[in-house]
Amino acid sequence: MSPATPAGPAPTPASAAARTLADPDTPFAVVDIHRVRRNVERLAARAQRLGVTLRPHVKTAKSLDVAALLHEGGPPCPVTVSTLAEAEAFADGGYTDITYAVGIDPHKLPRVVALLRRGVTLRVLLDSAEQADFVAEASRRAGLPVPAQIEIDCDGHRGGLRPDAPALTEIGRVLHEAGCLDGVLAHAGESYFARTAEEQRLAAGNERDSAVAAAERLRAAGLPVATVSVGSTPTAHAAEDLTGVTELRAGNYVFFDLVMAGLGVCRLDDLALSVVVTVIGHRPEHGWILTDGGWMAMSRDRGTAAQAQDQGYGLVADLDGNPVPGLVMTTASQEHGTLIARDGAPLPDLPIGTRLRVLPNHACATAAQHHGYHVVDSTSARAGAPVVQAFWGRVSGW
Repeated sequence: MSPATPAGPAPTPASAAARTLADPDTPFAVVDIHRVRRNVERLAARAQRLGVTLRPHVKTAKSLDVAALLHEGGPPCPVTVSTLAEAEAFADGGYTDITYAVGIDPHKLPRVVALLRRGVTLRVLLDSAEQADFVAEASRRAGLPVPAQIEIDCDGHRGGLRPDAPALTEIGRVLHEAGCLDGVLAHAGESYFARTAEEQRLAAGNERDSAVAAAERLRAAGLPVATVSVGSTPTAHAAEDLTGVTELRAGNYVFFDLVMAGLGVCRLDDLALSVVVTVIGHRPEHGWILTDGGWMAMSRDRGTAAQAQDQGYGLVADLDGNPVPGLVMTTASQEHGTLIARDGAPLPDLPIGTRLRVLPNHACATAAQHHGYHVVDSTSARAGAPVVQAFWGRVSGW
């Protein structure tokens, strides 16, 4: 399997042999395996209590090693992807039950058909009659059905049809006649702006109600609906009743990030992804500490800017992962990060060469800047820098 080739920092030749976080060249991404396992177990237990299948979204980590933690000791689990390159890479890794949760366009259908011919159940997503016609025609030409889900708009966030849209049953019939109708899918994108537990609970209920209402309309029209799929990281953790739903999707929860912590979905000590940077300079007249990690290492995502506490480009921790009081990355250029002390905290004495870890706003965006992850375990205490247990590469997925 070929590694990804993003524009972000490349691993050094010694990456796989790094002994501690003091060894690889910075900046680089770090994953705490203990926190990942804890995050995975938390949502898996919730899905089991709610009586639904969990279909994790692997776009966050884009890693077979991380995905393996989702089904330790068992066969590959159902997954969601955001690109066909991800679908192909995970199919190469043995995953055979995949949902491609981005609206399909006709020029991608030959790649979809190729995966179906390999024995992979690959579902596509659509929300228009034009897309349904393309899928139906591709199925007829290939001589096999392309499973398709109709995207349901539950909150006006992005794509999809409203549950009461007249076109819903028309599209469903086109797909059914071609043997392609699999079900419906909803994503509560506005839940990322739900600032309280009650708002998140209401978003989860609305997401479920919208998907179930759409499924019931299709069934009332004599159309079969096998799958009723819902999910986002906030609503997956807030849902109390998923009656009528068959599967739950989420992706960010494997790593979590500052946006999720700001919403109260997780705690700071649940964040499993960080980026190690090195102090390279000081500007005491401005109260700045400069590092070698800018937006190429962290991404440009400023997802916490709309929250009660703007975390800049990330919160700063020491090499063991303990937050440095008041220290935040407020400014980023391509390869430089600027740290300041806020809320009256004293600027810490961090000599040039000091290594730090920065907790990201958006784990998916930050992970996409790196070729892989140096793996540590926060439960393994030792003197000195944390030990690197493994290097997990990312699969292709661009």
